Order: sequence, then C-alpha cells, then structure tokens
Amino acid sequence: MKISMNGFGENMATFACGDTTAYGSLVKMSDNGTVSPCASGDVFCGVANSTRNGFAAVQLNGYREIPYTGTAPKVGYQTLAASGAQSVSVVSTGGRSYLVVDVDPNAKTIGMML
Repeated sequence: MKISMNGFGENMATFACGDTTAYGSLVKMSDNGTVSPCASGDVFCGVANSTRNGFAAVQLNGYREIPYTGTAPKVGYQTLAASGAQSVSVVSTGGRSYLVVDVDPNAKTIGMML
C-alpha cells in the first residue's frame, strides 16, 4: 500500500492472560478482565500487542495488519472471525464486521480497522 495507516486510532488496554497468549495473538474475553488466544471460528476482541508476567496489552481499536487464511478478503466491510490464534478468515455466519482497507495476496495479509 502506498500510504501508511499505522498508529491510526490505536487503543490499548491491559488484561490478565495465560502463558499461551503471545505477541500477535487474536484474543477473546475468557473471564473477568482476562483474555485468551482464539480458536478457529472465534469472534476476537483484539490483538495482543505485548505480553509479560501474566498480562497482555491488547489493541482494541485502530489499524492492524493481520495474516489471513482461505479466500482473500475484499476491501470494504467484511465479516471475519479468527482462523486460529494468528490469522483471520472470511466467514458467512458468526464473526463480526470489520473494515478491510488493504489486501496483500502475496503476503496473505490484510490491513484492517479493529
């Protein structure tokens, strides 16, 4: 993409997490104030931007580049769900609508607004 949206509207919050939550993990709420990595088909609330000592800084809003699996999403609003802890996929049921602003089919990544 010829322009950069990095940093646009970023919003982070700190949550408790377990040892399996790693940088870049798509996460879901798993308990009060606690996140865990997503499994395939889960609706995600954000992306773990860092983890340390049982806590994760989770990006809840703003631009984020994320790998995808399966059919490449199109730009515009797409219904997406986690396809594991590290990537997303287009789904017809479940999921949540996100704005996809760029697609890189060679790298299999999308730029999206959380």
